[in-house]
Amino acid sequence: MALPGFLDLLAKASYLAAAALFILGLMKMASPVTARTGIRWAGVGMVIATLVTFVAPSTWGAHGIDTTNLVLMVVAIALSWAFWAWGRKVPITDMPQMVAIFNGMGGGSAAAIGAYALLNAATFGGACTAEAIAAHACLDRTKLVLAILGSLIGAVAFSGSVIAWAKLDGRLDRTFRFAGQQLFNGLVFLASLGLGAFLVYQLQVPAIIAFFVVALLFGVLMTLPIGGADMPVVISLYNAFTGLAVAFKGYVLGNEALIIAGTVVGAAGMLLTQLMAKAMNRPISNVLFSNFGGGGQAQEIAGSQKEIEASDVAAMMAFAERVVIVPGYGMAVAQAQHKIWELSRLLIERGVKVRFAIHPVAGRMPGHMNVLLAEAGVPYDLIVDMDDINPEFATTDVSLVIGANDVVNPVARTDPGSPIYGMPILDVDHSRNVVIVKRGKGRGFAGIENALFYADNARLLYGDGNAVAGALVSELKQLET
Repeated sequence: MALPGFLDLLAKASYLAAAALFILGLMKMASPVTARTGIRWAGVGMVIATLVTFVAPSTWGAHGIDTTNLVLMVVAIALSWAFWAWGRKVPITDMPQMVAIFNGMGGGSAAAIGAYALLNAATFGGACTAEAIAAHACLDRTKLVLAILGSLIGAVAFSGSVIAWAKLDGRLDRTFRFAGQQLFNGLVFLASLGLGAFLVYQLQVPAIIAFFVVALLFGVLMTLPIGGADMPVVISLYNAFTGLAVAFKGYVLGNEALIIAGTVVGAAGMLLTQLMAKAMNRPISNVLFSNFGGGGQAQEIAGSQKEIEASDVAAMMAFAERVVIVPGYGMAVAQAQHKIWELSRLLIERGVKVRFAIHPVAGRMPGHMNVLLAEAGVPYDLIVDMDDINPEFATTDVSLVIGANDVVNPVARTDPGSPIYGMPILDVDHSRNVVIVKRGKGRGFAGIENALFYADNARLLYGDGNAVAGALVSELKQLET
């Protein structure tokens, strides 16, 4: 067997093995117990796919190794190492925006590959001549359509993810709206489709540039009006977009690893997006095209907020039978998860049944609270999802809410005029006593007043989450002496 034929067979077999590792890794990531192993398996698959690409015939030119491809690959790997080093230093509170920007890089890479393929094909007039085939610039009609679609999706995912990162990082106002915005956005999208259709029939460099400019602009415009409370869903959706774009590019390049990996990522991202939208009781179209999280007109809340001291909260929990802790983004900001787990251990030692209640969209990204609690060493069997914990609130003596806001707001059940009406929430207000740890009297990420803070059975414990948790630990230890 000739060397190119052997290398082609080796590449295909290696890509198949890498794809199997991707899928097995993803399956193991479904459980917190095996998630670390799943990440390692998927990582091994990625290393295999990357190394094999260096010797795959598709990397070669007509007269041996294509040095341009190799240089680009080495530069990309160097950049990935730089991002890896940066990622290791990112605090857990900044993890959502890091995920957003890293996901955007995937979409941007797919768009860049598409731009290179289209521009390369345009230099040969889009014709599959012998010279174009030798230069990997031959795109038949099917590959051309997929290259354009993948580039459009990748560009939207890239620019949209950058805006999502800016919103989550506090560098951009959470929402930006103007009259006729949806109509204007629709026209921009139609313009990108029109330019894409034009490129199918006539590849011209100016049209290619205009196509990418409009596609990037649409990603920005689509993300700007989306409220901060919807960012977890948006990040997940852009993750699905990135996977789809990568799969299209895999077909264009004839790379089986990209096809399979992109399909898996796209399918997983879309499934997660649907699950999160369902958790908010809203269709994805409502997330993308509504004004949720913009401070809608809700009913006036009666009552007053009632404060409580740490010593009283500690005594209340020490003599309780059941305590449920509801973490939110405020816990992440305060880095209070370790102190909260120390508090929980002291309660468990006293015979108190402690559980952690997790809303599907708590925090700023899917699984944000689970990662925080796992980092603190909280056992998985103490972490309970919303659907399983909600029936238990009625028999819970104390619910301690630390940093959560919108996901425990009762107006989601009671006020049809509220922007979050119909969104499933944690039924914290059904508890006998509710203690809310807050830094101040501000509203949540969705900008909506929380009726729970005014409930008769609710008390507010003001202060930094970590400092408050430390005070509760100290008070509880004093009760033991």
